[in-house]
Amino acid sequence: MPVKLKYGSNKASGNRSLIERLHLDNSIVRGLLVFVLGCVVVAISVLGYYYFKYEHVVDQRLHGGPIFANISQIYAAPREIRPGQKISADRIGVELRRAGYNYNSQLGTYEIKGENIFIKPGPQSYHTTDGATISTPGGVVQRITAENGASLSAYELEPLLITALSEDNSRTKRRIITYKDIPPRMVEAVTSIEDRNFFEHSGVNFLRIIKCGIEDVASGRKRCGGSTITMQLARGFFLTPEKQLKRKMIEIMITFQLESRFSKQQIFEMYANQINLGHRGSYDINGLGEASQAFFGKDLKQLDTAECALLAGMIQSPSRLNPYRHPERALTRRNVVLESMVETNAITQSEATRAKAEPLRLAAPNVDASEAPYFVDMVHDQLVQRINDQDLAHQSLRIYTSLDPELQQVASEAVEAGMKDVDELVRKRYERKKEGGPITYPQVALIAMNPHTGQILALVGGRSYAASQLNHAVAQRPTGSIFKPFVYAAAYNTSLNGTNLDGNGPFTAVTRINDDLQDFGTAGKSYMPNNFVKGEYPGMVTAVDALAHSLNIATISLAQEVGYNNVASLARSAGIVNARGTPSVAIGTYNATPIDMAGAYTVFANNGVHIKPWMLASVRNSSGDIVADYSAEAKQVLDPRVAYLTQSLMEAVMNYGTGGTVRGRGFTAPAAGKTGTEHDAWFAAYTSSLLCVVWVGNDDYTDIKIQGADAAAPIWAEFMKHAIKLPQYSDVKPFSPPEGVSIARIDRATGLLSDASCTDKSMSVAFLDGTAPTSSCTQMSDNPQNFIQKILGLGGHQDSPAATPYVTPRAQAPNGVTPTPAQPANAAAPAATDQPAQETKKKKNIFQKIFGGGHDDKKTDPNSGQPPQ
Repeated sequence: MPVKLKYGSNKASGNRSLIERLHLDNSIVRGLLVFVLGCVVVAISVLGYYYFKYEHVVDQRLHGGPIFANISQIYAAPREIRPGQKISADRIGVELRRAGYNYNSQLGTYEIKGENIFIKPGPQSYHTTDGATISTPGGVVQRITAENGASLSAYELEPLLITALSEDNSRTKRRIITYKDIPPRMVEAVTSIEDRNFFEHSGVNFLRIIKCGIEDVASGRKRCGGSTITMQLARGFFLTPEKQLKRKMIEIMITFQLESRFSKQQIFEMYANQINLGHRGSYDINGLGEASQAFFGKDLKQLDTAECALLAGMIQSPSRLNPYRHPERALTRRNVVLESMVETNAITQSEATRAKAEPLRLAAPNVDASEAPYFVDMVHDQLVQRINDQDLAHQSLRIYTSLDPELQQVASEAVEAGMKDVDELVRKRYERKKEGGPITYPQVALIAMNPHTGQILALVGGRSYAASQLNHAVAQRPTGSIFKPFVYAAAYNTSLNGTNLDGNGPFTAVTRINDDLQDFGTAGKSYMPNNFVKGEYPGMVTAVDALAHSLNIATISLAQEVGYNNVASLARSAGIVNARGTPSVAIGTYNATPIDMAGAYTVFANNGVHIKPWMLASVRNSSGDIVADYSAEAKQVLDPRVAYLTQSLMEAVMNYGTGGTVRGRGFTAPAAGKTGTEHDAWFAAYTSSLLCVVWVGNDDYTDIKIQGADAAAPIWAEFMKHAIKLPQYSDVKPFSPPEGVSIARIDRATGLLSDASCTDKSMSVAFLDGTAPTSSCTQMSDNPQNFIQKILGLGGHQDSPAATPYVTPRAQAPNGVTPTPAQPANAAAPAATDQPAQETKKKKNIFQKIFGGGHDDKKTDPNSGQPPQ
């Protein structure tokens, strides 16, 4: 019994312990439940707080204006199609597609039928909506017919887009696209490698995030990317890129906001405009639209499968996968994307194999060539001045300019190639002279323009825009000897009214000028300049030889006779505003910019009319309405006869003077120009349709110690050789003399008319009517009077009647630019066409100094490439 009682007591005690334990367990469970519930409440509260907090942030970002501002865009000059040009209907169609024409574009449409193309500009076109049909049998434009059946002499295509203005001070470029602008292959490429389930999930792939979190913990690095496309967009719009848990939670909250507000297509469109794809030059490339142009030079719609895969692959690491710097990495990543597209059934394995076989076909790496950044910067600065608005980039403007993209490409390539040769010359000079310290490599500028309209067609402002944004095309530099033609033009001005220079009769190309060492000092101060080759003083030389061989002393001597103030005044009227009436003005010691000098040379190329270089044509708003139109500024500076006579002297520079370098490099078309060396190296010259100025010099203003003929002229020759192969510049014609100018064949040894008994060294020389010699070289020895006249400087033109001064201005075109008369096919030969043979250098005797014989010892074969400066 006691045992039984004891047993019962133990059982009761056990029951109580169990009950107590159950109560305790229930308490723990309740506590846990309360704790979990509390955590849930806290989590919901926190998430709710952040959700509503970032809902406000998202609202501000989305409703504070357009997500992406429509950036103002810069367009090239419209390409002009003319009968006779070598271009096919298909090629015209390619250019129109690049401009934005398609079957339903508001910009314009076109239709190709065989070798004919019908073009119809739309309501948003730069042009009126008048259409035309261009017939191109055999790839040559035969005729252009308007919609009304009228025959047209020319037709302008839609201007091509060059680039967009930078969005902000961070130098970001973006071309806004819509989802419809994105080819399906591009969407498939991006989603296959970045977010395969993008169109199915709700914005966050939690399994992928957990997996990446485990990988990051295991590796000790934050390298795994678990973000969906929507999350990447959220991060790019609102957050900083660092990887932190708090930032990831905020990213998720914003992702939910975006997914609840936008469709998948809208999200992808924003993503395609927002992603960074590296940089080109000094600009960041944002968005697939800008990247397509930057890396392939194409519109996004024109990309093939391999190109879409390349861009999609770059998203992961734009700098490391940049195809210009790391082509092998870029190709490997592209092929990974192609395999991913096979796995997602976007393409077949055979399509992937074909795409993998494609090599990289990138746009030219030279950003200066494709986007003309120095030119664009100048356009922006001019717009700020004229429209007086600093925020031009965000006004959705269409800015139409003077640029020719094809010529810009040629200019950039010529500069790139030419500066390699200049660098080699610099290195050799340092090695030869054993100069200490680092080598100073020079900078460069090239300006190409239409001499008859003032249109700046191409502009390179430096070696590399990425390295330096300093635009040397607008840098003030001493002009050197490219200024000298203005001295000779001022001298020709005196001939218009019959004024004699120092008793020698009216000034002509064969007027003798003293090139002996002399003092041109003023106000009691000595000024005794040397020629470029010190110690060489040829004595009395003809004007044509003095300019051809860039003789400093002879040129200053002529300026002294003409009047330094007259020379400076003429130069200022031609746009060289810093010129002053001192002896040194004659040899270009005063500053001007390369653009100034390009404008100044239009007075010689354009019948005496100076046209201020321009680059802005028109500004339109996004609807195509005109905001502002701009016209050229032109004024008559020289009599057309004086312009031609000076030009004929510059033809001699090209044919047997210091400009002979360009002939030795294969440029044979009619041209006129001048070299220059004054610390810097210059070359300024032009054909009948194209004017180009090249400058090479050091940023620190130290002497480059290289002649213009060796540094600048080769770049000019390289540029012009390729430029005249373009259809729009191929019709180079000889220069035609205006009324009142005649051409005579002159014996170079005597300066008299050439006949059969003279030396075989003669040249064609332009003269103002009534000022040419009347005696021949044979008559000089037979006629004592001519002999005495020659000794006394009284040439056969001494008693000729004065030329009639220029009075009547030329007719003005509606745009304010003086029209240039058409150049006939049978135009007169260039004013100087001789190619002298090499001579042995001889010491001059007294008779050679009187008659000018012997001065030809400085001439060099233009093929030598080493003419004296």
